[in-house]
Amino acid sequence: MRILCIDYGDARIGIAVSDPLGLIAQMLETIEWKNDISKPVQRIAELVDSYDCEAIVVGIPRNMNGTTGQRELKTRSFIELLEGRLPGIRIIPWDERLTTVMAQRTMHDMGIAAKNQKGRIDQMAAAFILQGYLDSIK
Repeated sequence: MRILCIDYGDARIGIAVSDPLGLIAQMLETIEWKNDISKPVQRIAELVDSYDCEAIVVGIPRNMNGTTGQRELKTRSFIELLEGRLPGIRIIPWDERLTTVMAQRTMHDMGIAAKNQKGRIDQMAAAFILQGYLDSIK
C-alpha cells in the first residue's frame, strides 16, 4: 500500500512516498515548474504508476487561524487537475501547516547550508506531511 505525497508550490512541488507497508515516509524528488502545470501532473502520474500508489496525500496550506487563503484555493484547483488526470486514485487533502518550517529547521540542524536546501526543503516537507498522515491511520 504505497501512498504518494505532494507539497504543492508555485515553482516547486515536493514529492514523498511511503514504504510498501505504508508505515514510513521517504523523500523522493522535487519537480521544478513555472507556467505549464501539465508537465508536473504528467510526472506525478508516472510516479503513481511506477510506485503502484493507491492514493495521493496533498498538503493543504491552511492559514494559521484555520481559515482558507489564496494558497489553499490554488492547491485545491491543483487537486481538481489531479482528480481529472488520475480518476482511479484517491486524493486526500491534509493539513500542512508548519511543515516547511519543520523541514527548514531539520536541515539547519543537519548542517545543510541554506543555499543547498532549496529543492530538498519541498521533498522534506512532503515527507513530514505524509508521515503525519500515515501516523494518523495506524
